[in-house]
Amino acid sequence: MTMRVTDQSFETLLVEQLDRVVRLTLNRADRRNAISQVMQRELVAAVEQCAQDPSVNVVVIRGAGSSFCGGYDISGSAGGAGDTTHAEPMSLPRRAMATVAMARGWSRIWNSPIPIIAQIHGHCLAGGTDLALHCDLVIAAEDATIGFPALRMGGTPPTNMWLYNIGPQWAKRLLFTGDTFTGRFAEKIGFALESVPADELGAHVMALASRVAAMGRDIVAINKFVLNKGLDLMGRAALQEFAAPMDSIANQAPEMAAFMSRAKEIGLAAAFKERDAPFAEGVPIDTKRIN
Repeated sequence: MTMRVTDQSFETLLVEQLDRVVRLTLNRADRRNAISQVMQRELVAAVEQCAQDPSVNVVVIRGAGSSFCGGYDISGSAGGAGDTTHAEPMSLPRRAMATVAMARGWSRIWNSPIPIIAQIHGHCLAGGTDLALHCDLVIAAEDATIGFPALRMGGTPPTNMWLYNIGPQWAKRLLFTGDTFTGRFAEKIGFALESVPADELGAHVMALASRVAAMGRDIVAINKFVLNKGLDLMGRAALQEFAAPMDSIANQAPEMAAFMSRAKEIGLAAAFKERDAPFAEGVPIDTKRIN
């Protein structure tokens, strides 16, 4: 007999089943739902368990509190996938292999036969975008803030699904600057399927999830398999295996060392503000130009 995901206890997730839809809520609101190793393991396990449960047709992933996900946990306090503050410095080869393993964890969500919808509100940054882009459908609040500003101090998206969702020029524009953009803009460039007013987000996602859930599980699973295989034929899986170790190498950039040194001196929040100061002027993304 299949053990239902709602019967499980999770450290970092809240789980509820609404008819044939399971809603997984990232539950580290005090840290803007930063992704730790524990959170990723629990997410993968929960999704895969839902895929084995015939009573579940769709999974929705959302965040508790003010944000979907603020990124990877780099505090070192929770074994974050992007942790750069271990007491013992991690060798580059070991860090590269750890990043490859983390990226493969997201692929397990991507390849799960059950359809998954990301419900984005507030901030969806860095690791939050890795998670969202491994879901099948992304629905965002119009005022959500999305992007990978962590690239301003080093690294590259370790799974680099950006290319397959928004195309090469927008991927370059956003990853060359670390600029953030709104949920409304995310819909325009293909990062999100739709954007809706924040106060309508939950209801809109559940309506879509219920519509998908009305389909037969096997039919949806086969269509997901075929479409995902098409993206793999375009190089998705191979690019991920390349991008993950390159992220570790790029995190050795002098900008990262300088940032970590400043973070120790003045704290993370102040260091982030200092990091982003040079980008306050110039040519930000003008969402008004795209109708």
